[in-house]
Amino acid sequence: MFFPSREEARRFFFDTWAKYRRGEALAGLEANALEVIGLHPEYHALLDQPERHLDRDYSPESGEMNPFLHLSLHLAIEEQLSIDQPHGICAQYRRLLEKTGSEHDAKHLVLECLGETIWQAQRYGMPPDEKIYLECLERQSCVKP
Repeated sequence: MFFPSREEARRFFFDTWAKYRRGEALAGLEANALEVIGLHPEYHALLDQPERHLDRDYSPESGEMNPFLHLSLHLAIEEQLSIDQPHGICAQYRRLLEKTGSEHDAKHLVLECLGETIWQAQRYGMPPDEKIYLECLERQSCVKP
């Protein structure tokens, strides 16, 4: 399994964006990353400035969303949906899609649950619990929009 460092993960997004802007062909995961980047025009200027943002810290205490974490979670969700892992995520996603009427909005609800699940795992020093993740998705589909 591949566990990139913070710098490697950020460079991947910077490099993908730069290749796209230069009109170069994208391979494999780069194409998926570009789709996610395309959904977030608010990050385009940031991705044009790697020297400024490569080492920047994004503190939850300051209320800042880490754009690299956000994009990475999007990619993780795309992978999960492509293989229905954890089992049942596709059904939960379809419910969220029906609720929101928007693929992006539905994926953001999934992203909230994935982020919460990862945070809980880190907090307690345990692996992510797919049961908790799927329960969160179930709750999301029941909440009024």
